[in-house]
Amino acid sequence: MPDRREEVLTTGGPSVGGPSVGEHAAGLTVEQLGRAAGELTPDLLRFARRLTDTAHAADDLVQDTFARALQARSSFRGDAGLHTWLHRIMWNLAIDRTRRQGRELLVGEVEDRWRDDQYSVDPHAVIQRAGDADDLREALIRLPFIYRSAVVLHDSLGWPHHEIAERLGISVANAKQRVHRGRMLLTTALADGAERAHRKGAGMRCWDAREQVSDYLDGALAAPERAALEAHLQTCPTCPPLYAALVGSRSALSAQRDADDVLRPDLVARVRALVRATGTE
Repeated sequence: MPDRREEVLTTGGPSVGGPSVGEHAAGLTVEQLGRAAGELTPDLLRFARRLTDTAHAADDLVQDTFARALQARSSFRGDAGLHTWLHRIMWNLAIDRTRRQGRELLVGEVEDRWRDDQYSVDPHAVIQRAGDADDLREALIRLPFIYRSAVVLHDSLGWPHHEIAERLGISVANAKQRVHRGRMLLTTALADGAERAHRKGAGMRCWDAREQVSDYLDGALAAPERAALEAHLQTCPTCPPLYAALVGSRSALSAQRDADDVLRPDLVARVRALVRATGTE
């Protein structure tokens, strides 16, 4: 049975690669990929820099994405834009690399902590670490890839939930859930030993409040739910630090939207050379 991720390489959403791409119902030419090296590499590099822990690894991921695209170009069906197709190839390559590193947080363990009404973190420590680019990148690398990519696309690159769903081939509900879990995981990763236990006595269950954190931050809660949540935050000693830490880490991601846009000129040249070399084989 073929790998489901290999099927993903040949499917996608609406064409965003231009008429010259969408007109080909079966396969891509080397010439088209060569043009893409100049047009799409900057955007792919922005994505890669949020999926890797060093600039060198990001450059390698971009090159490997085009190398994989060259290998699979005959399977491109033309019902997806080249931009979408390349994003998915990069996404799958990054998943494979992350699994080999074996440094991920366990989602179940982190959720168990957040379900505990006495669990909290030091928001000042989290926000300080989130403001350091190296610490933030190191924390992101510890997130399971499907959650890391979702929270990066939403909070760092500013993609709405529906666009994340389209590009990754998942439902909007799944995209929202991944962003929600990604934010929790990132906060715990940034805390890195700064967790605190408190005695408390608040009316609303903390887990109920914490499950609504993403909708609250995104302004998606109805007025009664928002009022109940804010009343809980006024009396609970453990949830406000978690919320403050989430806001701080999300703001740090948002601040990096344009910070990594500098494109090394030799990267495009290397990608184009790779495409030309394949075209002459």
